[in-house]
Amino acid sequence: MGKKLYVGNLSFTVSSDRLTEMFSEIGTVDSVNIITDRDTGRSKGFAFVEMSSDSEAQSVIEKLNGMDCEGRAMNISEAKPQEPRSGGGFRRNTSSWGSNRR
Repeated sequence: MGKKLYVGNLSFTVSSDRLTEMFSEIGTVDSVNIITDRDTGRSKGFAFVEMSSDSEAQSVIEKLNGMDCEGRAMNISEAKPQEPRSGGGFRRNTSSWGSNRR
């Protein structure tokens, strides 16, 4: 199973193809996921890259961490597991919905 990496401090214009190209020089890239703002679709400046093996992921960290990518020095580290979210997002006050008061 592959190792997921966190890639931070990315230029807002970097593409998943560009990241795939860079990381593929070191090993096999299983997936690239650039995180975008849900409302604007604009990059948030970080991504997750999954490499096919732990050793390839470690090589990527050693060779590319701090490297310039489109004018910014990338921060690359092992991704931490996502913590479970509590509650839920936005809740609308529905107390008056559907009422026929006038």
